[in-house]
Amino acid sequence: MRSPIAEIWVDADSCPRRAREIIARAAERCRVRAYYLANREIPLPNCESVRMVVVSGEPEAVDEKIVSDAPSDALVVTRDIPLAAQLVDRGLVVLNDRGEVFSAENVGERLSIRNFSKELREAGLYRAAGGAYDNRAIRAFANALDRELRRGR
Repeated sequence: MRSPIAEIWVDADSCPRRAREIIARAAERCRVRAYYLANREIPLPNCESVRMVVVSGEPEAVDEKIVSDAPSDALVVTRDIPLAAQLVDRGLVVLNDRGEVFSAENVGERLSIRNFSKELREAGLYRAAGGAYDNRAIRAFANALDRELRRGR
Protein backbone atom coordinates (compact mmCIF):
# COMPACT_ATOMS: atom_id res chain seq x y z
CA MET A 1 0.00 0.00 0.00
CA ARG A 2 1.40 3.41 -0.90
CA SER A 3 1.68 6.22 1.58
CA PRO A 4 -1.14 8.78 1.78
CA ILE A 5 -1.02 11.88 -0.40
CA ALA A 6 0.33 14.72 1.75
CA GLU A 7 0.28 17.56 -0.81
CA ILE A 8 -1.15 18.43 -4.20
CA TRP A 9 1.10 20.24 -6.68
CA VAL A 10 -0.55 21.83 -9.70
CA ASP A 11 1.15 22.86 -12.95
CA ALA A 12 -1.25 25.78 -12.97
CA ASP A 13 -0.33 27.70 -16.14
CA SER A 14 -2.75 25.67 -18.23
CA CYS A 15 -5.00 24.21 -15.55
CA PRO A 16 -8.66 25.10 -16.19
CA ARG A 17 -10.45 27.23 -13.59
CA ARG A 18 -12.96 24.44 -12.84
CA ALA A 19 -10.13 21.98 -12.15
CA ARG A 20 -8.43 24.53 -9.86
CA GLU A 21 -11.69 24.85 -7.91
CA ILE A 22 -12.10 21.06 -7.62
CA ILE A 23 -8.52 20.72 -6.36
CA ALA A 24 -9.05 23.44 -3.74
CA ARG A 25 -12.23 21.79 -2.43
CA ALA A 26 -10.52 18.39 -2.32
CA ALA A 27 -7.52 19.84 -0.47
CA GLU A 28 -9.84 21.39 2.14
CA ARG A 29 -11.83 18.17 2.51
CA CYS A 30 -8.75 15.94 2.83
CA ARG A 31 -6.76 18.46 4.88
CA VAL A 32 -3.80 18.59 2.51
CA ARG A 33 -1.99 21.64 1.15
CA ALA A 34 -2.43 22.47 -2.56
CA TYR A 35 0.39 24.38 -4.28
CA TYR A 36 -0.41 26.05 -7.60
CA LEU A 37 2.79 26.82 -9.52
CA ALA A 38 2.84 29.19 -12.49
CA ASN A 39 4.95 31.88 -14.17
CA ARG A 40 2.39 34.50 -13.09
CA GLU A 41 -0.33 35.04 -10.53
CA ILE A 42 -3.53 33.23 -11.46
CA PRO A 43 -6.96 33.48 -9.84
CA LEU A 44 -7.39 30.87 -7.13
CA PRO A 45 -10.21 29.93 -4.80
CA ASN A 46 -9.90 31.60 -1.40
CA CYS A 47 -9.14 28.56 0.76
CA GLU A 48 -6.93 27.99 3.77
CA SER A 49 -5.25 25.00 2.05
CA VAL A 50 -4.32 26.81 -1.17
CA ARG A 51 -0.97 28.48 -1.90
CA MET A 52 0.14 30.29 -5.08
CA VAL A 53 3.80 29.88 -6.03
CA VAL A 54 5.03 32.21 -8.78
CA VAL A 55 8.16 30.83 -10.42
CA SER A 56 10.15 33.40 -12.34
CA GLY A 57 12.46 32.63 -15.22
CA GLU A 58 12.13 30.65 -18.41
CA PRO A 59 8.87 28.88 -19.25
CA GLU A 60 10.43 25.55 -18.17
CA ALA A 61 11.17 26.94 -14.69
CA VAL A 62 7.81 25.78 -13.31
CA ASP A 63 8.37 22.23 -14.56
CA GLU A 64 11.91 22.20 -13.17
CA LYS A 65 10.68 23.38 -9.76
CA ILE A 66 8.00 20.70 -9.65
CA VAL A 67 10.49 17.98 -10.62
CA SER A 68 13.09 19.12 -8.10
CA ASP A 69 10.87 20.11 -5.15
CA ALA A 70 7.68 18.02 -5.17
CA PRO A 71 7.90 15.52 -2.30
CA SER A 72 7.52 11.82 -2.98
CA ASP A 73 4.11 11.78 -1.25
CA ALA A 74 2.67 14.51 -3.50
CA LEU A 75 0.03 14.17 -6.17
CA VAL A 76 0.79 16.33 -9.23
CA VAL A 77 -1.81 17.62 -11.70
CA THR A 78 -0.42 18.51 -15.14
CA ARG A 79 -1.30 18.43 -18.84
CA ASP A 80 2.41 18.36 -19.70
CA ILE A 81 3.22 14.79 -20.76
CA PRO A 82 7.05 15.17 -20.70
CA LEU A 83 6.73 16.56 -17.15
CA ALA A 84 4.40 13.70 -16.22
CA ALA A 85 6.98 11.20 -17.51
CA GLN A 86 9.71 12.71 -15.32
CA LEU A 87 7.46 12.64 -12.27
CA VAL A 88 6.29 9.08 -12.85
CA ASP A 89 9.98 8.08 -13.06
CA ARG A 90 10.38 9.64 -9.60
CA GLY A 91 7.46 7.55 -8.34
CA LEU A 92 4.94 10.37 -7.89
CA VAL A 93 1.21 10.09 -8.51
CA VAL A 94 0.40 12.18 -11.60
CA LEU A 95 -2.88 12.91 -13.32
CA ASN A 96 -4.12 15.33 -15.94
CA ASP A 97 -7.12 17.64 -15.74
CA ARG A 98 -9.28 15.11 -17.59
CA GLY A 99 -8.80 12.35 -15.03
CA GLU A 100 -6.12 10.29 -16.74
CA VAL A 101 -3.66 8.85 -14.24
CA PHE A 102 -0.17 8.61 -15.68
CA SER A 103 1.71 5.46 -14.76
CA ALA A 104 4.90 3.64 -15.67
CA GLU A 105 2.73 1.47 -17.93
CA ASN A 106 1.12 4.26 -19.98
CA VAL A 107 3.29 7.40 -19.84
CA GLY A 108 5.83 6.16 -22.41
CA GLU A 109 3.08 5.48 -24.95
CA ARG A 110 1.43 8.87 -24.26
CA LEU A 111 4.81 10.58 -24.73
CA SER A 112 5.37 8.77 -28.05
CA ILE A 113 1.91 9.76 -29.32
CA ARG A 114 2.48 13.36 -28.21
CA ASN A 115 5.85 13.53 -29.98
CA PHE A 116 4.47 11.96 -33.17
CA SER A 117 1.50 14.36 -33.20
CA LYS A 118 3.89 17.28 -32.70
CA GLU A 119 5.95 16.17 -35.70
CA LEU A 120 2.81 15.91 -37.83
CA ARG A 121 1.65 19.39 -36.73
CA GLU A 122 5.07 20.89 -37.51
CA ALA A 123 4.94 19.31 -40.98
CA GLY A 124 1.46 20.77 -41.53
CA LEU A 125 -0.16 17.34 -41.75
CA TYR A 126 -2.23 17.43 -38.59
CA ARG A 127 -4.21 19.94 -36.61
CA ALA A 128 -5.05 19.22 -33.00
CA ALA A 129 -8.75 19.06 -32.30
CA GLY A 130 -8.72 20.49 -28.79
CA GLY A 131 -11.73 19.04 -27.03
CA ALA A 132 -13.88 21.19 -24.81
CA TYR A 133 -13.45 20.96 -21.07
CA ASP A 134 -17.03 19.84 -20.62
CA ASN A 135 -19.00 18.32 -17.75
CA ARG A 136 -17.84 14.83 -18.67
CA ALA A 137 -14.16 15.83 -18.44
CA ILE A 138 -14.79 17.70 -15.20
CA ARG A 139 -16.54 14.68 -13.64
CA ALA A 140 -13.74 12.34 -14.77
CA PHE A 141 -11.14 14.63 -13.21
CA ALA A 142 -13.03 15.04 -9.93
CA ASN A 143 -13.53 11.27 -9.65
CA ALA A 144 -9.87 10.49 -10.44
CA LEU A 145 -8.62 13.11 -7.97
CA ASP A 146 -10.89 11.78 -5.24
CA ARG A 147 -9.86 8.18 -5.94
CA GLU A 148 -6.14 9.01 -5.81
CA LEU A 149 -6.49 11.06 -2.63
CA ARG A 150 -8.33 8.19 -0.91
CA ARG A 151 -5.75 5.55 -1.83
CA GLY A 152 -3.37 4.76 0.99
CA ARG A 153 -5.65 6.31 3.62
